[in-house]
Amino acid sequence: MQIIRNFTTNLIRLKPPSNKSVTVSTKYLGRPSNNLSIGLVGLANVGKSTFFQSITKSNLGNPANYPFATIEPTKSIIQVPSTKLEHYAKIYNSQKEIPTNLTIWDIAGLTKNSSSGAGLGNKFLNDIRQVDGILQIVRGFVNDEIIHIEKNKVDPIRDLVIVNDELILKDLEFIEIEIEKSKKNLKKPNMNHEEKNLKILEELSDSLYNGVKIINGDWNDEEIEFINTLNLLTAKPTVYLLNVSKEEYLNQKNQFWSDVEKWINEHSKNDKLIMFSAEYEHEQIENSTDESNNSIIPSVIESMRNSLNLISFYTCGDIESRQWTIRKGSTAPEAAGLIHTDLQKSFINSIVYKWEDLEKIEKFDEMRLKSSGKQFKMGKKYIVEDGDVLVIKAGKGKAR
Repeated sequence: MQIIRNFTTNLIRLKPPSNKSVTVSTKYLGRPSNNLSIGLVGLANVGKSTFFQSITKSNLGNPANYPFATIEPTKSIIQVPSTKLEHYAKIYNSQKEIPTNLTIWDIAGLTKNSSSGAGLGNKFLNDIRQVDGILQIVRGFVNDEIIHIEKNKVDPIRDLVIVNDELILKDLEFIEIEIEKSKKNLKKPNMNHEEKNLKILEELSDSLYNGVKIINGDWNDEEIEFINTLNLLTAKPTVYLLNVSKEEYLNQKNQFWSDVEKWINEHSKNDKLIMFSAEYEHEQIENSTDESNNSIIPSVIESMRNSLNLISFYTCGDIESRQWTIRKGSTAPEAAGLIHTDLQKSFINSIVYKWEDLEKIEKFDEMRLKSSGKQFKMGKKYIVEDGDVLVIKAGKGKAR
């Protein structure tokens, strides 16, 4: 960390970058954390563990051809690919690149009636409760040699309905318990706030009974703050991965795609659908030097980060260029706190360089950027944008 003894008083352009708002953003469903995790979810034998091996580039997971080959969840920490980080390391002539990470869990396959305990369902649903976002694998390939737990027939819509119903039913069970607790609390003195809580719980119950996941509801900030205390399964964002054959993936054609896309638009409108092939991705691990690599993994990771409202900012210099993960809507002092808590406590301001200003240059030139109005001095209310390079200035002569 560089130590600056005295701050300069040279004029730095104060024009706000782009049309950046400095107001506090809307609250998001989910934990208010920058260290979020994702879980691989789906029925048994749909390709979850094979995909887990592909995304982690390892032999973790258990892609055996029988149900419940995975019982205990398997954890891995993966690096987030970033072309921005590569470019920044190049123009700053950094000695090393340090990408940000994302935690991923391979969770055992669900079955019909998991919410009532079938197939160790309560355990698996509890494992899902521990993650922040869901990557749901849906089988879209036909292969008689690979067993399908549901009548050995490939039917993605049926599979989607099963998983969706199990998550909703488990949340309903939990909400009903919370409603009873809330009604009892109303009888106690000084519990007027329970009226608001009960009203929200009843609205959650209505939404779930209508088959609408909580993530797809229209909630205000106050409601979101309460909902986040419940850690509901259907409040977690989902990216759906339709697992197709290698040939179908390369041709981008699959007989189930349009039906799956239609179902998601009708039942999970805020979620994203991606076509991938566990077969193809597994081949890329075995032949990593293949120049024709057309892996979808980077897009899957980026889509999941977007669903979790995660963005990246960067700190760069000749020693290292580092990528940091932060929630969308976070302020510059909160970004400083990721680097070191002292920087947040004594935050003074930040110098900001925008991706669109650095994207096409071949070498970082501070004076040229400053003279051309592309160096911005921002205060405590600045909302960090994806791709920002930040220089944090704080009290006691500290900077980063």
